[in-house]
Amino acid sequence: MPKPRPILPLGIGLVAGLAIAFVDNVAFGGETSPIVIVGLLLAASASAGWVWGVQGWSAALGIWLWVPLAHLLKHLFGLPDTLQPNTYPSILLLAGFSFLVSALGYAAGLLIHKVQGGRSTDPSD
Repeated sequence: MPKPRPILPLGIGLVAGLAIAFVDNVAFGGETSPIVIVGLLLAASASAGWVWGVQGWSAALGIWLWVPLAHLLKHLFGLPDTLQPNTYPSILLLAGFSFLVSALGYAAGLLIHKVQGGRSTDPSD
């Protein structure tokens, strides 16, 4: 039996990530505390692992993607940004840090899913 594709989790993750990037870049004039963004990334990624189990990886990836991508696009188009210095190395560091935060959130959610006896959505389990 072929593995199901994680389209629904990915789609929901992309929407959640876009909402987090909106809060990061637009809400309150783009002056949102980084702690708020870290908390949102952790909570959203943990929710993905908790709800979908193993298949939640695509949602966590979608959640992570938008934060560094928004800053990269602002840099490429010469738009003002709150990320300082607004350089490619800074964006790369942001991408790495936000990936780590999202991965830790997903792992915590996956652990909760397993501890609660959640059924894995991965047919190979």
